[in-house]
Amino acid sequence: MRIRLKKLKRISWYIIWSAFLILSFDSCKDKKHQITVVESGIIHQEEEGFVQIFDGATLQGWEGDPAYWHASNGVLTGEVTPETLLESNTFIIWQGGRPADFELKLDFRITESGNSGINYRSERLDTIPFALRGYQADIDGKNTYTGQNYEERKRTTLAYRGEKVIIKSQESAHEPGSLQANVQNNAWKNREVIAKIGSSDSLKTKIKAEDWNSCHLIVKENRMQHYINEILMSEITDLDSVNRKYSGFLGLQVHVGPPMKVEYRNIKLKEL
Repeated sequence: MRIRLKKLKRISWYIIWSAFLILSFDSCKDKKHQITVVESGIIHQEEEGFVQIFDGATLQGWEGDPAYWHASNGVLTGEVTPETLLESNTFIIWQGGRPADFELKLDFRITESGNSGINYRSERLDTIPFALRGYQADIDGKNTYTGQNYEERKRTTLAYRGEKVIIKSQESAHEPGSLQANVQNNAWKNREVIAKIGSSDSLKTKIKAEDWNSCHLIVKENRMQHYINEILMSEITDLDSVNRKYSGFLGLQVHVGPPMKVEYRNIKLKEL
């Protein structure tokens, strides 16, 4: 009888211990599954944070000169022909707001003779139709400037491709003419290169000529990063409290010059 009781006790403990191990294993599986779900949810939320701001078929929500801009088959096209040569740069401007901190993703394709760019945190000019003044992610068909940070109608080149730069205010900033006086060789004089991402030529090899490339802009507070094909091309930290802007219009450019065509698609914005 005692032997049987001991045996039963051993069996009972074995059953209890086995059940504990199974429950523990299931609990671990559940935790792992929960982590996966949470991680997946975060990724999903990040992707869902982006909103399509071009419908792929019309210019609804955008304002520009229809002589230069049209939409069809999922593509927003800017085109200059021999009959429509420009006297000044013209933009198609998004009417959905004036983003401050944001991420923008899109694809672009441009002809070899083309010159374009993505303006952000920009001001509209009263004196020229569809003109913007402000930060620009530069794009050109020869990929000489693609990826750099160029400020249209203002401080000009802030960061060349391959540079991380700190931007500072000019001396005597409030004196008339001080802005133009601090531009030299089409670049802002009060800029300090603090690091090199890579050479301009090596980064150029990552950009496809006359083919689709992806562009990703990350603009937060006073830091602006330009990515092409998921590769960082330039970065600025703007400490210029006189000239910097924290919000403004978003627009796409066609530039003065020879006939050209630039195409944009999958235009997505996430405001931060």
